[in-house]
Amino acid sequence: MTNTPKDKPLSSTITDGAVRVASTLMVLLSCLTLGAQLSPAETLSVLHAFTGAPDGCKPEGDLYRDGAGNLYGTAANCGAAYGILFKVSTTGKETILYKFTGGSDGGYPEAGLIRDTSGNFYGTTYQGGTGDGVVFKFAAGKESVIHTFSGTDGSHPVAALVRDKAGNLYGTTFYGGTAACSCGTVFKIDTTGAETVLYSFTGGADGKFPAGRLLLDGAGNLYGTASEGGVVNCDNGIHGCGVVFKITPTGQEIVLYTFTGGTDGGEPMAGLVRDSSGNLYGTTFAAGDLSRTCALNAGCGVVFKLSKTGQETVLHIFANSTDGANPVADLILDSSGNLYGTAKLGGAGYGVVFEISGGVENSLYVFAGTNDGAGPLAGLVRDSSGNLYGATSFGGSPEEGVVFKLAP
Repeated sequence: MTNTPKDKPLSSTITDGAVRVASTLMVLLSCLTLGAQLSPAETLSVLHAFTGAPDGCKPEGDLYRDGAGNLYGTAANCGAAYGILFKVSTTGKETILYKFTGGSDGGYPEAGLIRDTSGNFYGTTYQGGTGDGVVFKFAAGKESVIHTFSGTDGSHPVAALVRDKAGNLYGTTFYGGTAACSCGTVFKIDTTGAETVLYSFTGGADGKFPAGRLLLDGAGNLYGTASEGGVVNCDNGIHGCGVVFKITPTGQEIVLYTFTGGTDGGEPMAGLVRDSSGNLYGTTFAAGDLSRTCALNAGCGVVFKLSKTGQETVLHIFANSTDGANPVADLILDSSGNLYGTAKLGGAGYGVVFEISGGVENSLYVFAGTNDGAGPLAGLVRDSSGNLYGATSFGGSPEEGVVFKLAP
């Protein structure tokens, strides 16, 4: 499988070889940070280690946790050549729910799943269908395709869906649309399966290449990020450093913030979370401290807050130390206003789980890149006891990724 659009602006996707590089410096750094990964307050346990075919490997999407504590997700490759849907029980037993064939049913599911009140799952695949990916429903052990993308209506979705109370689905595609640049779309699928393109990005000030999950408010407005576009030549390229946008129910786009690629951040790959006051929170993959180089980009990313008036506040600038680097996953927000997330790199070079509390970033866990996992591209799920659940795309045994639990 080639590099996915989820990693396109990142320049240097983590590959199996890169994760397993055992240079003297990396080994030394791993040893130095090993004490930080198992703080007295946090304990990581691996619930499942993927082994490749037919088990699955390299999960990238957020997990879904049901009321009984079972975890559900997607693995974009292995198991079947075109990816799987899986369930991991509270005892760590994995069940393969569905194997994609790469044909009309879709292939390479990169995003996580959502679930309705009847227990049906919905998701997207990056490829398959007629080549541009599909939106699917998984119910009673069977997969059915709700929509097949054809290019002008969108192409290659990499983000999870959101669902309103009426059962309509909303999402983004990384490519496709009516603009000549094929810069991505925001779409709606109603309960009959009819798709409407709410907005087609042009690649200018409006942004392009949306990679994160949308956020839906009570009035039907959608909020999201576009990883590129906005300010042209914002750093050393011509693609722009991305925007935060709002799509009204009538399909009007409003740019809420345009990243400059400086200390404010750049290239947001993740979606947003919103507090009760209407403030938005998110991360950028790059920029921040431009004196640091991470994943061949200037800067290692930031965590930001955006007020209802469009005022950005940077809550944390990643330093590629034990605090992490290059976050790509959605944040989650608890009832006390604390934020939790994952960083793809940093720590010992294999990523971290972090918390933002009172405006201060704390590293809850530093991955060692061994049996505990490496390279978390997925976000977190939190239960009522404060346990965090997530997945890594690499590491584990035999280095095909893991599903983990982090206990306070």
